[in-house]
Amino acid sequence: DNFAKPIDPSYPKVAGQHADYLFVALKSYKAEKNPNVGRSNAIMGGVAKQFTNAELKALSNYISGIDGDLHVVPQSRFR
Repeated sequence: DNFAKPIDPSYPKVAGQHADYLFVALKSYKAEKNPNVGRSNAIMGGVAKQFTNAELKALSNYISGIDGDLHVVPQSRFR
């Protein structure tokens, strides 16, 4: 139905995720030569490489605005 319900339970729920996190994650799939910053998934790499960084940023902003199950829970820095 939406990005809060993946087609397979092993896929991440991305609806409502922070836009900056999504952008860095999507962009890292394009970095195949650098294992320190890249993510290793042939399918996601093939998809991410089709988009410019500006398009990935726009996609990240869109997905972050979709209602989902993710919630930010404030926590004290000093427990």
